Amino acid sequence: MGTTQPIREKEQLRIFMNYYKEMQPHPRNQALIMLGLHTALRISDILALKWEDVYDFSNHAFQKHLFIKEAKTGKQTVIALNNHAEHALSLYMNTRNVLPGEYIFTKNTDHTKPLHRSQAYRIICHAAEDALHIEHISCHSLRKTFGYHAWKQGTPPALLMDIYNHSSYRVTKRYLGIEQDEKDDIFLKIEM
Repeated sequence: MGTTQPIREKEQLRIFMNYYKEMQPHPRNQALIMLGLHTALRISDILALKWEDVYDFSNHAFQKHLFIKEAKTGKQTVIALNNHAEHALSLYMNTRNVLPGEYIFTKNTDHTKPLHRSQAYRIICHAAEDALHIEHISCHSLRKTFGYHAWKQGTPPALLMDIYNHSSYRVTKRYLGIEQDEKDDIFLKIEM
């Protein structure tokens, strides 16, 4: 397992989610984090999204589902767009005059070009380091955090395996850091 970790503690997650809303307001960065946490998409797929992927301009409403062809796997994925992600996108959308074919997450200086993944990395790391004073948080941590908390809330392992396209239960446990959590519990709870 790499060094990238999910954000496990609920209070830390709350602080992290609200960093660009409360501590250092920036609607684009807030929407990036919220979409990453609530869709479990890879950062490459998030940065490729256009407004027409999430918003129905003819009906003036957010889409109920995202239809994504994952860049890494080539698989078609359907993801429900929940209220948290929709709200963050709405706040961000209200700060811009968006067009259907524009990328959602663009550079501040050029709204025709998507953010580069290195900039997304800096946005996420800055929030984690400044708000939480923790390292080993990266773009991929958003994806892992989604799965970790879904697991802890009782989502069946087979469903998470499907979401992540993992080949086994063991791979999913290792990916989410659950395997180490379970081992730690044994060491911390043993009475002799």
